Amino acid sequence: MLHVENLCFEYDEGLKTIDHISFHVEKGSYTTILGHNGSGKSTIAKLVIGLLAASQGHIEVGGIPLSVETLNDVRKQVGIVFQNPDNQFIGSTVRDDIAFGLENLCVPHDEMEGIIQEYAKKVNMLDFLDHEPTKLSGGQKQRVAIAGILAMNPHLIILDEATSMLDPKGRKEINELVRSLNQKNHMTILSITHDIEEAAKSDHVILLEKGHIIDEGAPENVLSDTKRIRDLGLDVPFAYQVSEELIKRGIPVEKTLDTEKLVKALCQLHSKM
Repeated sequence: MLHVENLCFEYDEGLKTIDHISFHVEKGSYTTILGHNGSGKSTIAKLVIGLLAASQGHIEVGGIPLSVETLNDVRKQVGIVFQNPDNQFIGSTVRDDIAFGLENLCVPHDEMEGIIQEYAKKVNMLDFLDHEPTKLSGGQKQRVAIAGILAMNPHLIILDEATSMLDPKGRKEINELVRSLNQKNHMTILSITHDIEEAAKSDHVILLEKGHIIDEGAPENVLSDTKRIRDLGLDVPFAYQVSEELIKRGIPVEKTLDTEKLVKALCQLHSKM
């Protein structure tokens, strides 16, 4: 779905923000690019959708090489949800906002309402279609932003720090929604994040530091190096911290990133006591 090869970019001449990185995102996968602030991860999102021009390298989306000539075709393949949903709102109501992208795609008006209702329902915002977007909660605003993207039927959704401004409840809601879209609707997700708990539940993690990919792979492999994770200024997944501490105290559990798996193991141990 997304292929990036030997990508370079610099805001200031001679100082590379992105330095010869290569990666790919499989169709139907949930991939996270994980890194602390300043690692260059949001720059990657802007490069993929053509908001910035790479100084070197190759980007291909859905089999289409990104260039000035193909920019519109590439953008039809990709939907992006930014950090602050207020920056994405156009309409005076939720209905108008979801309709905006459809109007840009020249969808006939007599078809719009059905599409709007379909995707508002998918994100549990059907009852809010006549509400003013700016008066919604943070989590609800991001749900509307995601509905507007889904209505345009992209093949790839990029979340650029989409949960970083939300409270824990809102963050949990959006992460669960995105995971559901990936699992039930087979949407390809690329999430740019420093949320370690989200990365732990993704299919593939790309660990970024100062414009370089320093590791990538399955979460249980990339995130299990707790010293490196802490050195990068990131939190170690909660379940992994707890399971490590339990092992130190002689409790026979496996190290895991999965909170549900850890709880199940503890319940099984308790039942044997």
